Amino acid sequence: TNIISPELSVITNIGYDHMNILGNTLELIAHQKAGIIKHNTPVVLGEYLPQTKPIFEAASKLQAAALVMASDVFTITAAHNEASFLHCTVYNNNTQQSMELQLDLNGWYQQQNLCTVLAAVEELRKLGYQISNEVLVSALRMVKPITGMRGRWDVVQQNNPTLILDVAHNEDGIKQVLLQLQHNYPTATYHFVLGFVNDKDVTHALDLFPNTAKYYFTNAHIPRAMPYQQVLELATSKGLNGKGFDDVNEAIAAAKADAASTDVVMVCGSFFIIAEIT
Repeated sequence: TNIISPELSVITNIGYDHMNILGNTLELIAHQKAGIIKHNTPVVLGEYLPQTKPIFEAASKLQAAALVMASDVFTITAAHNEASFLHCTVYNNNTQQSMELQLDLNGWYQQQNLCTVLAAVEELRKLGYQISNEVLVSALRMVKPITGMRGRWDVVQQNNPTLILDVAHNEDGIKQVLLQLQHNYPTATYHFVLGFVNDKDVTHALDLFPNTAKYYFTNAHIPRAMPYQQVLELATSKGLNGKGFDDVNEAIAAAKADAASTDVVMVCGSFFIIAEIT
């Protein structure tokens, strides 16, 4: 995600998520994302890799834009999550002070996003914006009701069985979801409701999922959606056994009916799948 405003630009992540649009190497993707950097306008970089950092540095220098690396300013020194909140201790490397924050977006991957947000707030304050710590703390606790955001490690049912929604649809996102599942629910049986779009690397994505889980393949009702029959066929060839459903709500109902009270039903694979849940 890139955010651009007249006074500040923010580049939040680098990955292969939009390789069909931005390029098929990280360097090409970084060049495209660096295109939002404007002349004499600060830019906050939320994530970089050794091969992409020089690209952002060069683009910032060319535009005479001050470049702030969020990870150089803020460090997460401790974190744990509950069903509703991610609790983080954040250290400010400039002030050498720590603060305790709670996010109602409680996926582990939000730790990096939090550092990016805090770095952006610091830059906005330098530009004259009056953002108090009280407002910052309150807003981070209420991102979902403020924005209407759904599907970011969204625990919508806490037991009998647990039901979690997450828009993870690329390799990095799926890996994070699986790690958090294994950490938070190590003994549970997993039921995955999966639906993908057809311009993603679905074959590689399916390689990440465990063959010990139960699967319910579905599709969104958009032209980009990969038909559930096709996902089911690919998954079966990889030893992932499951059923197919044309509607995500039917898939969730089937998963909940099959699940024991201590099991976890995880819905992921596409923003569009999450959007069709009623």
